[in-house]
Amino acid sequence: MFIRWSDYDAGPGVPGGTHRPRPDGGVPVTRSLALVAAAAVLAPALLHPAAAQAPPEIALAIEQHRFRPDEIRVKAGAPFVLVITNKDQGPEEFESQALRIEKVIPGGKTLRVRVPALKAGTYPFVGEYHAQTAQGRIVAE
Repeated sequence: MFIRWSDYDAGPGVPGGTHRPRPDGGVPVTRSLALVAAAAVLAPALLHPAAAQAPPEIALAIEQHRFRPDEIRVKAGAPFVLVITNKDQGPEEFESQALRIEKVIPGGKTLRVRVPALKAGTYPFVGEYHAQTAQGRIVAE
């Protein structure tokens, strides 16, 4: 006789469990486990709707070797995504030692950079290839 795992009940550690086939057609273990797993995956999103939302996107442009805007204000303690568009012909490097971010954006391209939640403060950044003109800062408040 061949018995599938789905034919077993919950087991001896659970009230009514015996590790014997369930002749009464009760809910198989695999279905119960699937429901528990689904609840575990969905619970954080249901309990914390903000966690299910994507972080806000903030546009930053590189044009004529300058960042526009040159100051970005964000909410402290909340992650965000910088959407950096290089409108110049040549590449530029977005670098922030304070944020430990260093990304090259080719000319005419857009790059998304996820920034983790920041503590309140000011975080400078530069365009490494044109550091005298391409400067800016992120202010978390």
